[in-house]
Amino acid sequence: MQPLSPLFGLTLSELSTVVAELGLPRFAARQLARWLYQKRVASIDAMTDISAANRERLKERYTVGRTENHGVSTSQDGTKKYLFATSEGAFIESAYIPDGERATLCVSSQAGCRMGCRFCATGRQGLQHSLSTTEILNQVASLPEFEHLTNLVFMGMGEPLDNLDNLLRALEILTSEWGFGWSPTRITVSTAGVAKALGRFLEESKVHLAVSLHNPFPEERVEIMPIEKAWSIREVCAILRRYDFTHQRRVSFEYILLKGMNDSPRHIKELCRLLDGIKCRINLIRFHKIPSSPYFSPEAEAMIRFRDTLTAKGIQTTIRASRGEDIQAACGLLSTEKAGTAAANKHDEHL
Repeated sequence: MQPLSPLFGLTLSELSTVVAELGLPRFAARQLARWLYQKRVASIDAMTDISAANRERLKERYTVGRTENHGVSTSQDGTKKYLFATSEGAFIESAYIPDGERATLCVSSQAGCRMGCRFCATGRQGLQHSLSTTEILNQVASLPEFEHLTNLVFMGMGEPLDNLDNLLRALEILTSEWGFGWSPTRITVSTAGVAKALGRFLEESKVHLAVSLHNPFPEERVEIMPIEKAWSIREVCAILRRYDFTHQRRVSFEYILLKGMNDSPRHIKELCRLLDGIKCRINLIRFHKIPSSPYFSPEAEAMIRFRDTLTAKGIQTTIRASRGEDIQAACGLLSTEKAGTAAANKHDEHL
């Protein structure tokens, strides 16, 4: 018997194909979309304006496909980190970050990551698999705090542009009137700099972009971000100069300050040269310590000096507040721990 396919995660065009193949009326595609993305139902039986006979046809081949989280850790500052299991037996993380009237969900796009950034726990896992559109959106729709969400950031596990097709489908569903109906200005996608996919992403979506920069010198950046070998940050900036970021869409650069490595006056000077001609801002991030890491964050005073110097030179620069450190909120820490526990239990079962 063939496993049931998920309806959740299908675009309106794909839902139209489903109803045509099953002989349902054409308008059923929009009915399905409404139940899946606006009502967020958990079962086909709950789709009460579709006839009972047609619901039975759907159930023969399809299921909604949403899944619940596998646990949550709650920080003293209100941040919550949820674990979800994937269809291939891996674990991914989603961080819910409430902040006054703003509530942000940090969404994962892959289980693990192939980028190998030295400062990232997810990079140590390697790539296990890219998430389906269903698995990407499930993190949003299955969040207990869904009704409070104001913003989404694709800054969780994985490199979003390394899973471009599924990312673009997820963004279409999130921002379409037949889907979740979110404004693109409420969504930001982060990339380490996958230049080959960047142009298509910018052409086919309208959401904000965040580029993980972390060092403006290619020969130094490559030591912490191996992606520099394949796609230089200078190439990424050259692509960005072709686009207009002065109106509804913005681009920002993420910069984790590492003590003694990328926090000197010469780094500031090179940042200004590298980003010249790009309307952007820089987000400075304090390094979240991960096990066996040789890196350290500079003192708060040094971060403030770095911020103020860049701002004085004409680049809007902010220091991002650290959240959820007491629950290992840095990307990949909890899923790495969970995967290790699961592997140990599986080993024990065979002893």
